[in-house]
Amino acid sequence: MNKKELEKNKRNKKQEKQKRKENRKINSGDKSFDNMIAYVDENGIITDTPPDPKSFTKIEAESITISTPKKEEIEDSALTGQVEFFNQERGYGFIKDVESTEKYFFHINNAPASIKEGNMVSFESERGQKGMSAVNITIIK
Repeated sequence: MNKKELEKNKRNKKQEKQKRKENRKINSGDKSFDNMIAYVDENGIITDTPPDPKSFTKIEAESITISTPKKEEIEDSALTGQVEFFNQERGYGFIKDVESTEKYFFHINNAPASIKEGNMVSFESERGQKGMSAVNITIIK
């Protein structure tokens, strides 16, 4: 292709684009704000008809309560479990709860010195920095 053909193609594309733009303006119809509004009915379906103001129920502002639910306290009752992992060098391990199969982290400071893997223990749970931790650990014989 030479330079004249490229320019001709460019002009044709520009004219086609202009025609499409004009067609869109003509066919767009009435774009007033009232025609663009959509409403949601009581069932959550989007409609173009506004809701009936007579069907509204009046709510008193004083009846609305905004608050967070109270945090439930976790019972500190004695749980039983088995020492699943214990690192003697670092002094930490994990206890697997017998009832819920949940794992609890523990540190040697909260356990007897003679604790080892496989021991059955009773313990209390406490919220730690990264989750639930076992404290007041005693070995069950």
